[in-house]
Amino acid sequence: MQNAIEKFKTNYRLQRRIIVVLFTIVPVALLLVFSYLPLVKMIQYSFTDWDGISAHSNFVGFQNYKTVLTNPQYIQVFKVSLYYFAVAILQLAVAMLLAVVLSYKVKFPNLWKGLVFFPYLINGVAIGFIFLYFYKQQGTLDTILHFFGLDSWIKLWLGNRSTNNWSIAMTSLWRYTGYNFLLFFGAIQSVDPEIYEAADMDGANKWQQFRYIMFPAIREIFLVNVILSVSGCLSAFDTPYIMTNGANGTSTFVIQTINTAFKFNKLGLASAMAIILLIIIIIVTVVQRLATREKD
Repeated sequence: MQNAIEKFKTNYRLQRRIIVVLFTIVPVALLLVFSYLPLVKMIQYSFTDWDGISAHSNFVGFQNYKTVLTNPQYIQVFKVSLYYFAVAILQLAVAMLLAVVLSYKVKFPNLWKGLVFFPYLINGVAIGFIFLYFYKQQGTLDTILHFFGLDSWIKLWLGNRSTNNWSIAMTSLWRYTGYNFLLFFGAIQSVDPEIYEAADMDGANKWQQFRYIMFPAIREIFLVNVILSVSGCLSAFDTPYIMTNGANGTSTFVIQTINTAFKFNKLGLASAMAIILLIIIIIVTVVQRLATREKD
């Protein structure tokens, strides 16, 4: 009887180990095949002039990386990212302001919160079409300006190089403010209400409460979002692709990478661009971790 029990326990342990191994092999295999293997191949292609079609390619060393970092055509996409970064900072400021205002007693607070957050739920492609009609000639924006007698302000918002990148970047202000608003609002609400009551009793005004109570509560979130905005600006794709397809100086880093690979058949160069973007994202992630690491 004792031998039977020991044999059963042994078989049970063996079966459990087999099940664990089998359930582990599948996700690991998928991870290797669909993540790490393509990454290794992309790194390999980045050192070649492969066009994505030919069976042969030539080794070019770091020439692709040099081209991305020195050719004005590719440097321009980094400049375009600055528009998105500037609007991202504005977006954080607006989200912070709304979070502070709605943290006080206002009428219909849930309604305002819903209206602010709702744009974040809309698909990026849909937002692209919404603002495509918003900015088109005699569209919504032109109609509003004409109604207020500001006809001199009307421009080719997506056709003029002085306004097209600003116009597209401003869509992110409407799209992502609600998300950051929730982060800031949650951080503000986490502060003990008794601290605000004590500040009121000590005669602190609203600005002083914001400066010494609210902002310290959201400072870390604000810093993290500023850091993440760097990778977010370089990764912008869906909205500018829908609105202009990257034409007239509005091409973002991702759009330029896709066009380089599939429109101009320079897959080696496009791979180098993707690797550079990956390196930037890794650096941003490391900086984010260092910025949010708890002090000993």
